[in-house]
This record gives sequence, structure tokens and C-alpha cells, in this order.
Amino acid sequence: MSKTFRAWDVDQGWVLPPSLHDFVPPGHLAHFVRDTVREALDLSAILGSYTEDRGQPPYHPAMLVALLLYGYSRGLYSLRQLARACEERVDVMAVTGLQRPDFRTISDFRKRHLAALGDLFVQVLRLCRAAGLVKLGHVAIDGTKLRANANRNRAMSYRRMREAEAKLAAEVAAWFARAEAADSEEDATQERDRRGDEMPAWVADRQRRLETIRAAKAALEAEAASGPDHDGPNGPGASSGMRGRNGHWPSPGEPPPDKAQRNFTDPDSRIQPSPGGGVIAGYNAGAAVDAAHGVIVAHAVQTNPADFAALIPLVDAVRVNLGAKPREVSADAGVASEANLNAMAARGIRAYLAPGRARHGDGHEAGHRRFTQCPRMAAMARTIRRAGCRSRYRLRKQVVEPVFGQIKQARGFRQFLLRGLDKLRREWAMLCTAHNLLKPAKAHARSNKPTTVPAHITKQSALIHTGC
Repeated sequence: MSKTFRAWDVDQGWVLPPSLHDFVPPGHLAHFVRDTVREALDLSAILGSYTEDRGQPPYHPAMLVALLLYGYSRGLYSLRQLARACEERVDVMAVTGLQRPDFRTISDFRKRHLAALGDLFVQVLRLCRAAGLVKLGHVAIDGTKLRANANRNRAMSYRRMREAEAKLAAEVAAWFARAEAADSEEDATQERDRRGDEMPAWVADRQRRLETIRAAKAALEAEAASGPDHDGPNGPGASSGMRGRNGHWPSPGEPPPDKAQRNFTDPDSRIQPSPGGGVIAGYNAGAAVDAAHGVIVAHAVQTNPADFAALIPLVDAVRVNLGAKPREVSADAGVASEANLNAMAARGIRAYLAPGRARHGDGHEAGHRRFTQCPRMAAMARTIRRAGCRSRYRLRKQVVEPVFGQIKQARGFRQFLLRGLDKLRREWAMLCTAHNLLKPAKAHARSNKPTTVPAHITKQSALIHTGC
């Protein structure tokens, strides 16, 4: 007797149309993201921009928002890959309702509504708080280095700019001199369709490169003249190498240091230290993470490789986002300073900022004598040392580091796709939004309830929509 197998008839047509809810199992993330966007998020900032009645009806903005957030939560950051997934992956089809927007449509939508998409972070964060996933008992803050959409070899130092500018200017001037002296000879040798006075391709290329170098050189000189406390797009003192060997900013009228650099592909990017010991052209992305469930409660992107300037803005952003301040904040030695500890004390927040390791051979008290001019730093060093393994500072690594691991390793985001600091701040906000969406989705899946947005979240969304 032969074995009986299940029928496999790929040509069999469906008598009844399939249901999108059957594409993936109940409790799947695709259902949660789709229903959350439809029922719990206020998209009036996006929907209100569509006022033109002419033309074909566009794809529904809510569908594209859900598609982007679901793609980011699944590590689909390339819009071409996301468009291809609309045709190949049933979980994405469950989000789009079998619609297939091409990558250009998705790209144009993200470009047009990038600011509004970044602002969804606050709405999702408040949904997480409504679900009981944010306690603000302890918040850990840290930064991670992410590559820019630029090659670090496309950067040039101020010294090389001066040398290249002089060399290219001499080459272009020499060619024009030779061209003027040899007009008659060249007229006899040019092709029929050329007048004889056209600029050769290699000269045009050098001319464009010369203009690019001059613009970058002028930008560095303007940044040096503005001083270390300027409020430019890159923040105070963010330019790579702008401070000389003595650590001081150039004096008024003084040119930038020779090692000050600017990238031609993404001028806002800066040289950042790489975890592997090298350097990258990139940005410093920061996050404040709540210890209860790993929810990101504030985010920031800066060009300064150091983290100390991001601490207070992140702490203040938590209060802006949630209307409450955290009771405790921990951060590593990169943000520890007397000024930051004073600012945390003024805000009534208990801070656990590591002041740095004691040097080898120092005693318990002698190891922190370098803080004699910084009483809060000295007190912090004693507090962390005396607490030992029970120190609240030990929460920092286990709270914030796994979040960066999930974003960079598990979901594979190691390089920004957009260019320009303002755009990257919105892109980082979208990544943090997708990360936070996973928290209530997992909590809801563990409850073994039907795949609908919980009632307390939809009620909270009504408060969000009214601005409460």
C-alpha cells in the first residue's frame, strides 16, 4: 500500500477570498503594529497635508506609516527591500492589505513626512506608559556610535584643503593660459561639432572640485570664527579637530587647526571613535532607557563624540515627553562632570555618574584625590565605591546596553541611511519608535489575548489626541 500525501495543487483557485488576519498567526507583530497605527495613533499632521482632489487616489498614509514602522521593527531599513517584501512576505502583506507600493512611493512619503514620522515617538512612548511599561524609577543614559551615509575617506583636513586649493587653482590657471596661447592651433585640430573654446572634461572636473574644496574650507573657517559656544547645527565644539593640541578653540581671526576636517558627502558627519579601535565618519546617537521594561524615553543625535553634553538635554526631554522626571539616572564616565552633577541636583534627581576608575596602586581615598576641586565628583566616587555590588550604578549596563544591542545587532542598524543632522535625528526617532512598539506587542502576546489594541491603550490615545 503506497503512502498517502496531502494534495499539492498550485493551480487550484480559491473559491473564497483569503482573510488578511489569516496570513500570520494571531498575536503576530504585524497585526499589532497595523492595529496600533489605525486605532491608537493620531496621524492628523500627515493626513491634513492631503488637500488636492485631482489625480489618482494615493496610498493611504496610515498604511504607509504602519509599513515603515513594521519594516523598522523587523530590520527592513532599505526601502527597496521593503517594497520587495510587499510582494514576497505574507507578514508585510498583512500590514499593507495586499497593496504593493514601489520603493519610490515609500521614499517620497518618508521624505515628505519625515518630521511627523519622528514626532510619533512621543505618542508611542505614552502608549507604553499607559500599558504600565514605563515607571521612571531608574533611567540609564548612554550613547552609541553609528556610521554616517558617507565614506570617511571623503573627508579632508584644513591643511590638505589649503594645499589642494593652491594646486588645483594653479592647474586650472595654467590650462587657461595655454588655451589662450594656442587658440589658432586648436581651431585646426578640433572636431567639426566643437567650437574650440569648450572646457575639457578634466578641467571642468578640477574646477568643480576646487569649488567644493573652497566651500568646505570656508565652512570650517566660519565655524572657527563662531567660537566654541556657537549654536550651530552641530552643537558647541562638535567639529572634529577644531580644538588644537592645547585643547583650545581658535582665537578670533585665527584659522582652523590643520587637522580640522569636513566630509564632502555628509558635511554634518564627524570622525567618531570606532569600538574596534579605528575611526568612522558618523554620529553619536544617545538614548535614555527606562529600567522597568527597556523602553526608550528620550533620544538624541549629536556630532560630538563625547557624551557629556547630551546628559541634561536627554533628562529634560524625558520630562517634556512624559510630564514627569525620573527619580534616578545612571550614566558612565563619559558624562560625569561637576557641572552635570550640579545640574542633576538642581533638578532633584539622584544621579549615579561614574567619575572614572581609580588609578592602580592608589588607596581607597587617594584614588580620588584628583577630585579635590570637585566636591560632587568626589562624593559620587565614594558613594559608588562604598555601595560595591549593590550600587545603583550597576543598573546602567544592564538597562541601556541591551537596547543598543537589539537595535544594532539583532535588527542590524549600524549605519544611517539619510544625510544631514536634522534628518538623522528624525531617522533615529523612527528607530526608537519601532523599538518601543515591540514592548507592548510582546507584553500583549504573553497575555494570550486576541490581537487587538488593548482598551486602556486606545483610551490613552484619546488623551494624546487632545494634547493631554
